[in-house]
Amino acid sequence: MKLLEGAVDHGGSLGRARALFPNAVLPFVDLSTGINPHSYPLFDLPATSLWRLPEAARGRELIGIATTTYGAPSPANVVAAPGTQILLPRVASLIAPGRALVLGPTYAEHARAADIAGHEVAEVSDFAALAGADLAIVVNPNNPDGRVIERDRLLALAAGLRAKGGLLVVDEAFMDVGPREHSLAGDADRGGIVVLRSFGKFFGLAGLRLGFALSDAETVRRLDTQFGPWAVAGPALEYGIRALADIAWQDAMRGSLADASARLDALFGRFGVPVAGGTTLFRYLSSLDAAGLFSALGEAGILLRHFADRPHVLRAGLPGSEEEWQRLESALAVWASRREDQPKGSKR
Repeated sequence: MKLLEGAVDHGGSLGRARALFPNAVLPFVDLSTGINPHSYPLFDLPATSLWRLPEAARGRELIGIATTTYGAPSPANVVAAPGTQILLPRVASLIAPGRALVLGPTYAEHARAADIAGHEVAEVSDFAALAGADLAIVVNPNNPDGRVIERDRLLALAAGLRAKGGLLVVDEAFMDVGPREHSLAGDADRGGIVVLRSFGKFFGLAGLRLGFALSDAETVRRLDTQFGPWAVAGPALEYGIRALADIAWQDAMRGSLADASARLDALFGRFGVPVAGGTTLFRYLSSLDAAGLFSALGEAGILLRHFADRPHVLRAGLPGSEEEWQRLESALAVWASRREDQPKGSKR
């Protein structure tokens, strides 16, 4: 599977949105990502985080807090990186090139990263098929439909792969708002498992570029050696240390996101758009008129995530303000009225 010819389309590109909808109402309401619109509170950074190279002790402090927050066995099982994206091809290169299977449909960068690492890549829809892989990749909860694979099933798969020298990669980018009892973070030291955790999505600070890989101590050492010193920037260290330790904020935010996602479900439901899944950071929509809905909202400056290979589905993130909620409601009302005005039997 050769994926290097072109860039993968992602949400969050306002440049692409402007090209797609040149006459849209501005500013765009960007609902095309799964990033929390209510970020961790900004604070004044110590000037030294910008002036000086990051101190090793500060990095160890971040790892210790991440270990506790994510439930990893020990700090030896955690490595920090400038975002999880940079980890993907490095993790895929931990084993010799072989057969990589990605449980899909899902985040496209996993397949691309495995391809870069030299694997023969295929996407499969049946979890049981992953047993035939050398490298198996599962996003849990899944992006974009929110599917969750139970911990026991993942551990059984990992045991089978480990027995033949294979590797299971579990991307838990959205586990902060998922069923944490199904996280493999606490099992990272068993061998043959790499768990990825993203900081930017739940904390709403994607631009900081901070992520983590959890695995057995030898695998963590190998990954850490690839990065060398100062891999995580000073500002990311400061925000990571404070935010990951702020359990009260995290618990309150989970409640707020649950309320907001329920409100979003009700809003889409009122206009006849079925919500088929998702997490509390994004909703997965299925509609025969998905293309029409995407275009109508885009013209109104409301950007959803569409998928070229799945034209009947969309993903919608959460509005970040009451004004954005009102703009979304108004745009949905216009779209719904246009549909009602269409002659019966016509197709959009």
